[in-house]
Amino acid sequence: LVYQPMIDLLTGEVHGAEALLRWHHPTRGEVRPDEFIPVAERSGLIKEIGQWVLHEAMREAVRWQVGGERYVSVNVSAVQLRDETFVAQVEFALRDTGLDPARVLLEVTETVLVDEIEAATTSLSALRDLGVRIGIDDFGTGYCSLSYLQKFPVDVVKIDREFVDEVDGDVKRSSLARMILQMTSSMGVTSVAEGIERPAQITALQLLGCDVGQGFLLSRPLERDVVRAKFGAAVPVGQP
Repeated sequence: LVYQPMIDLLTGEVHGAEALLRWHHPTRGEVRPDEFIPVAERSGLIKEIGQWVLHEAMREAVRWQVGGERYVSVNVSAVQLRDETFVAQVEFALRDTGLDPARVLLEVTETVLVDEIEAATTSLSALRDLGVRIGIDDFGTGYCSLSYLQKFPVDVVKIDREFVDEVDGDVKRSSLARMILQMTSSMGVTSVAEGIERPAQITALQLLGCDVGQGFLLSRPLERDVVRAKFGAAVPVGQP
């Protein structure tokens, strides 16, 4: 796992970081997530991988709290959401690591919410009962209507990078991002802009009232030791 910081666009404070899965293959080198994750989903291995990611990310986030309250964001696949044991897995990981549930954000893509509406409604409500927060990832790509946002217990909406890329353009090109941000603001939902790569995008997002930013301009995904140093996380003697 590597971790990409999520930063308050108003204050510059680091709110937390998203856990991102990487595969360093011994002969093929770096294998892209969009190559190996679909294979893991089709084979069912994503259940085991996802369970490991939950525990690993939560253990790491426990260390971050030394330097102040910060959350860890973890992506959830459609296969995990359909798994009847998934909520219990999250509950066990919380108990096992001792991490405050409020410091956990579980991200589900908009497409998964639309395609898995029955499983999502049940699972997300149960997860919210545990105290964790729920985020919609890649918002704007899956035709998720306002009624869906009202139906699901959502705390965070992450605007897809396609719209963020156009946010510093003319009014017509930035209209979708503007609409999404107006909607999240009216609903009291935290907005996160993904894929920020230009200073002009930050200026535009600030003017539009976006809460949090994420992208290479702010920080690339970081190895855990670098994140620990940035977050002031103490490393106990004899522990990895």
